[in-house]
Amino acid sequence: MKLAVIDSNSILNRAFYGIRILTNSKGQYTNGIFGFFNILQRLLEDLAPDRLAFAFDLSGPTFRHLQYEGYKATRKGMPQELASQLGPLKELIRLLGYQVVEAPGYEADDILGTLSRLAREAGEECVLITGDRDSYQLIGDGVQVCLAATRMGKAEYTLLDEAAIREQYGVAPRQMIEVKALMGDTSDNIPGVAGIGEKTALALIRQFGSLQGVYDHLEDAAIKPGVRAKLAAGRESAALSRSLAEICLEAPIDNDLDAYLPRPMDRAGAAALLGELELYTLMDRLGLKLEEGIPLAESPAAAFTARFGGSLTGEQLAAWGPGDRVDLFCHWEEGKPAQASLFWEGAEYRVGEEGLLRRLAGLPVKKRMLATKPFYRWCLEEGIPWQQVEFDGSLAAYLLSPSASDYDFERLCGQYKIPEAADGPEPLPAARLSLLCDRLEEEILAHDQEELLHRIEQPLAQVLAEMEEAGFLVDTGAIRAFGGELDRDLEQLEARIYEEAGERFNINSPKQLGVILFEKLHLPAKKKTKSGYSTSAEVLEGLAGRHPIVQDILDYRTKAKLKSTYVEGLLKVADQSGRVHSSFQQTETRTGRISSTEPNLQNIPVRSELGSNLRRFFIAPEGMVLVDADYSQIELRVLAHLSGDENMISAFLSGEDIHTKTAAQVFHMPQEFVTPLMRSRAKAVNFGIVYGIGAFSLSKNIGVTVAEASDYIEKYLDTYPGVRRYMAETVENAKKLGYVRTMFGRCRYLPELGATNRITRAFGERVAMNTPIQGSAADIIKIAMVRVARRLEREGLRARLILQVHDELIVESPKAEEEAVRRLLKEEMEAACALKAPLVADVGAGESWYDAK
Repeated sequence: MKLAVIDSNSILNRAFYGIRILTNSKGQYTNGIFGFFNILQRLLEDLAPDRLAFAFDLSGPTFRHLQYEGYKATRKGMPQELASQLGPLKELIRLLGYQVVEAPGYEADDILGTLSRLAREAGEECVLITGDRDSYQLIGDGVQVCLAATRMGKAEYTLLDEAAIREQYGVAPRQMIEVKALMGDTSDNIPGVAGIGEKTALALIRQFGSLQGVYDHLEDAAIKPGVRAKLAAGRESAALSRSLAEICLEAPIDNDLDAYLPRPMDRAGAAALLGELELYTLMDRLGLKLEEGIPLAESPAAAFTARFGGSLTGEQLAAWGPGDRVDLFCHWEEGKPAQASLFWEGAEYRVGEEGLLRRLAGLPVKKRMLATKPFYRWCLEEGIPWQQVEFDGSLAAYLLSPSASDYDFERLCGQYKIPEAADGPEPLPAARLSLLCDRLEEEILAHDQEELLHRIEQPLAQVLAEMEEAGFLVDTGAIRAFGGELDRDLEQLEARIYEEAGERFNINSPKQLGVILFEKLHLPAKKKTKSGYSTSAEVLEGLAGRHPIVQDILDYRTKAKLKSTYVEGLLKVADQSGRVHSSFQQTETRTGRISSTEPNLQNIPVRSELGSNLRRFFIAPEGMVLVDADYSQIELRVLAHLSGDENMISAFLSGEDIHTKTAAQVFHMPQEFVTPLMRSRAKAVNFGIVYGIGAFSLSKNIGVTVAEASDYIEKYLDTYPGVRRYMAETVENAKKLGYVRTMFGRCRYLPELGATNRITRAFGERVAMNTPIQGSAADIIKIAMVRVARRLEREGLRARLILQVHDELIVESPKAEEEAVRRLLKEEMEAACALKAPLVADVGAGESWYDAK
């Protein structure tokens, strides 16, 4: 038999700091619990214990505090974000059938010690799972320590036995008590002997065996005079420290090892708690279903039963009209409806024939679905005329919980307490979907987000489907030729790098590159870690100019990425006609921005000439032209509007260059005397303020001292006092409410604002300042997309919207329609929203994306 004892406070602490802040939709912190079970699951799989005990510290003094008033006195209190997770964690452990073990007046370490003694006496194996080295003294006679941690969100551990301790420290595990008696422990405020560190303490214990042995041989010549004096002065402190360091093996807990055999899991209770915490991934790992934790009495479907009406018939479809409402559930596989069912007037129906689904798409009935974009895309590809869906559950859920990892049907049913559908012979998802949509509609109404959903997000889903289906033509021949040029450049760079290094090595290996740069070429390195030297772009850019190899490596990386990501990537996804069909993600970002994948056309590099040249390969078909329009400084205009700052609004209304005018005001000089450098710095502050930039980051961006950067920011805020006031009020309101809103009611919840950690809280404040600006700008571009697409359709033009990149729209237009499209784009984009600093759209055209800019 094997007993595993978990030092739960230690593991929870490491999990909490190893994973970014996570909360459920109600603001309950969950990252520590999630990370705790990440670690635990891997260890249970690898170690396969028969018995488990979860040891916890209790608040209040222990016997060690009675011995020494200063014990742990220097420790900061547990942050509230972590403390609030202790109760749910203990409850979850009990619901999963495990034993929570606590002992008033004793620490978790003492519980580990007592259970390890009991296992040793019973001749059983014992593994102590902890994040601290305190338990090393317990190793031996079948007892091992598993040192666990979370790094970059992943669980890691090291298993240590007696041989490992002897190899690492040169002493036996029990002698670690003696070592700590001499060196002390700053984390627990155990004093030790002043001036004696770990190296000296280990040497003394190796030589004399114990603390008593050291003092028995205090006059030996082997002990240096300086060390002898420190030991003599610290004799009483050493004795006290030894007592504090020794783990108690007699804590008052249940001594029956069978008490730690796992009990049957309370599936309903565990599912209910995990559902409340919204830890759905953890629920999946434990093999739990959301509906197991939903008591029928608490469900909105308590009195609901759905009857099975069989398969949908054409006669039923023919009888439906505008007054009917159906809830349509579709499961999509490779863009095709693999499973469909609908709910209508208390009954579920299977939609078995694709022909019936095609007819249903065009019926003028009120339809509610979970996700409409794949439905619209299918209709477009199949040439099916459709009537717009009335309600999209996924988009509603996204608006209500923008930080969720996904909007899967089962996840949403658990979150909104929708149980399995009722008693019919063949329960289908559509009845649950109906209840879910009811709940989501209620929540959207309660959060005042109807306009955001119905005016912006749902119409946009249709536009994005049209853009995906249209795609963007690329010049595959030119891309291949560009790839050949990159290959030749990479070969030359590779040869030059090898020559500069004096040997061949793997340029793509950070470890090998680190050895070349910092050991062979002796370039100044940042701190070395276990994995080697950092060779990140930031590190290399800081070394530019110190050796020719550095710039060559940066160039090599740039061209290698262009080759793999864009040349090979675009050729891979281009269809037979040479068009690439990016997938636009509507529910990915917390600010409301659209993202794109496969390929990501929003990430085409434009800062370097080499990268921006990629836009030459995106072309218009023969006889057509690309019309490109982008908003001029939309986020600054939104800031001017939201802040009401008269100076900034006046700057925009005057039609002058905002960055030059800002520089003139900040530096107190006429605009004609503003230098390009001054304008550049004013521009950096203008855009930096939008993102809540601090003096340190600004100093790095514009190459000045932190003091100079701080002075620029202060002068800027003096120039625009309305901006200063708006930023302060926004953060203050966000702290009170727990969220910020855009002009159109989009919310972003910010649990970070309540964090005790200064860095986390500062991040929350920056996001609070930025989100209303960036999110409002994202909403405006979405409104513009819908207006442009629908007007193109309304005016019967062949031109079509094919791409959106942040503040930029691209329309593929017949040359004969170019002037009409130019005018239309400018009019619709500028009329998307009335701001105090009016929107301005700059329009260009060309036969390639590059030429159109």
